[in-house]
Amino acid sequence: MSDHQLIYGLHAVEAVLERYPDRILELFVLEGRTDARINRITQSASQMGLAMHVRNRAQLDKLCTEPHHQGVVARVRPVEAGGEHELHDHVQSLTVPPLLLVLDGVTDPHNLGACLRSADAAGVHAVIAPRDRAAGLSAVVRKVSVGAAEWVPFFQVTNLARTLEFLRDQGVLCVGLSREDRAKSLYSMSLKEPLALVLGSEGQGLRRLTKERCDSLAFLPMQGQVESLNVSVAAGIALYEAVRQRGANQ
Repeated sequence: MSDHQLIYGLHAVEAVLERYPDRILELFVLEGRTDARINRITQSASQMGLAMHVRNRAQLDKLCTEPHHQGVVARVRPVEAGGEHELHDHVQSLTVPPLLLVLDGVTDPHNLGACLRSADAAGVHAVIAPRDRAAGLSAVVRKVSVGAAEWVPFFQVTNLARTLEFLRDQGVLCVGLSREDRAKSLYSMSLKEPLALVLGSEGQGLRRLTKERCDSLAFLPMQGQVESLNVSVAAGIALYEAVRQRGANQ
């Protein structure tokens, strides 16, 4: 793993400044940008004694290798996602019924970032993904998540089927989203108990072993002609059905 990584975008940089300021090695800001949001970031960085550098747009584009940095880039000490042991400790330490999101091989960083954003909004206690053949916490993910990647606990495990078995042993109901004959409408199911919603990859859906470890399968009713939703959209809808059933203020 590299000794540093880049985080860019206003929300992402603000989030890491607020939660993990000790991770920031230096900050780069766009020359000539002096609006309120950039000023808030630079003032916070100055108060913390962080090194700041002014760069023109071409220099920031080259630094990020893409132009959508919104005029602010932070070089930070990397943080790895938690693994199985950290996940076990986290789940067992919860004092409220868990609401978890499990992503089975989501490879598109934009989809992972959007899923993290929905998970944060819904109050999810952890997002779980495989370590292999799946997106991790890249700079793109952090930007798309608009800061949620710095707040939602994220775990990458080596064996997702074994992790689902662990969750079931902890009394967590594992519900996989899949359009199969035996699946029930998600809206007909009780989602108030400890819950893990399990969603598959963008193209193939849930893998066979993942489906076999789920307690039940559910689908989102579709009224139009398309057969499926983007995984991040499906995750948001499913999570908020759980939030609705549990009570919005829980």
